[in-house]
Amino acid sequence: MASILVLYYSRHGSVKQLAYQIARGVDAIDQCEAVLRTVAPVSTVCEASESDIPETGDPYVTQEDLKQCDGLILGSPTRFGNMAAPLKYFLDQTAPVWLAGNLVDKPAGVFTSTSSMHGGQESTLLSMMLPLMHHGMLIVGIPFADSPLSHTTTGGTPYGASHVAGADNRNPLSDEEQQSAQLLGARIARSALKLRA
Repeated sequence: MASILVLYYSRHGSVKQLAYQIARGVDAIDQCEAVLRTVAPVSTVCEASESDIPETGDPYVTQEDLKQCDGLILGSPTRFGNMAAPLKYFLDQTAPVWLAGNLVDKPAGVFTSTSSMHGGQESTLLSMMLPLMHHGMLIVGIPFADSPLSHTTTGGTPYGASHVAGADNRNPLSDEEQQSAQLLGARIARSALKLRA
């Protein structure tokens, strides 16, 4: 089985919804399985700490998860056109994985959610690609062919899956957003199988 790590941070649940759609796309490909992981929030209180295991939801990611994956799909809400601090904090600690070359030549993709249509989705997706390229990963996006990108009125970009959550963060994923997320997961899974062969 090819293991595709779907690693995300989600504050209000929209990125988590995308992660689960991406996992559906991964799991739809024979010989592939999605592994869902998240990161702990970052606290401004120095004494605050999180348990190694969250009380609910997906487990926190470890460096070992990165080493063992055959592909990585990274998700974060947008924070001023960039990834959220908890995800960046985790990535900043991956120097041992980088030094060992554990992610070199593995496929990677990205996904995000914003409250508005022009809330910085594409700049966030592009910024999330940078550490993946430093790790030597092969970036996989969403092609316009056989995808809803040419007619979506909600989220979705060629750089990765995305969602417009609305000012109150309550918009459900549109059909096009779900399709784009599943397509990204399937493309990463197929790419991982081809690269392993």
